[in-house]
Amino acid sequence: GQGWHGRTQIFHTNRRDTMLSSVVASLSFAPQLQVASAPTRAAAPSMLEIEGPKPWTGSSEIGDKAGMVALAEKLNPVVGFWDPLNIVNEDTMPETIGWFRHAEIKHGRVAMAAFVGYCVQSNGIHFPWNLQGPVTGTLANIPAISFGDISAAGGPADQWDALPTPAKLQILGVIGFLEMWSETSTVLEMDGEKHYVRGGKPGYFPALKGKFPHPVPLNLWDPFGFTSKMTPERKEKALLAEVNNGRLAMIGIFGLISASKGLQVPGLDSVGVKPYAGEIMAPFSAGDATLPFVKDMLGYIGNMGY
Repeated sequence: GQGWHGRTQIFHTNRRDTMLSSVVASLSFAPQLQVASAPTRAAAPSMLEIEGPKPWTGSSEIGDKAGMVALAEKLNPVVGFWDPLNIVNEDTMPETIGWFRHAEIKHGRVAMAAFVGYCVQSNGIHFPWNLQGPVTGTLANIPAISFGDISAAGGPADQWDALPTPAKLQILGVIGFLEMWSETSTVLEMDGEKHYVRGGKPGYFPALKGKFPHPVPLNLWDPFGFTSKMTPERKEKALLAEVNNGRLAMIGIFGLISASKGLQVPGLDSVGVKPYAGEIMAPFSAGDATLPFVKDMLGYIGNMGY
């Protein structure tokens, strides 16, 4: 009996050791579970990969605040860089600087032409021929209107209101075409230039000659080629003078317009600026009521609280 009991104890002991070794072995051999990997999200492309190289690379135009400060010192050493609205700072993109520079140059040019035109028209100077008149066919009943008739309407703003509707549409149409022409990158590239927000020259107006089936005798900008004969130093000085004159002209034309509306403008209150009773910002007047939406627009004039 004792022998059998001994053999039984040995059996249970060996069985326990075998089970323990099996558990240890199973823990020591832990194969990794093969789980299908989740699809990884591709890294977002950078703006450089989307847009390509920055368009201002290699451009000699001003594209940062330091350049604008240097330009301001050249334009007016006394005032220097004066930016109360903080338009140009360290974070301003070069495209934005190009846009503002081009806008200032363009508006300055328009203001210089407007100021001279306002003075000429205010003094009754006009062309000696008719603005429109009857012709054969379906246009035989068109009334004759001379530039003298337009000049007699009053000040420059009243003269604009007195223009026939077709004349206004022609003027606005030409302005729209010139704006489109100067903003088209394809047109600028024909002259070897770039758009001003792509590193191009602010204020550049593309040539008109040789670009149309119909002959164009002169370009809008520098029609007689005076600037092409200037040295680079003289041209730079002339461009600085243009910006300064444009700034002064913008102040001048708004002073004249304000004086015509009865506002007090120092230096203009005693020069006899003709008053204007219409709406300065309205491109059309009562004489253009046949155009779409004009009649509704005229209903707001004088009813806006100012």
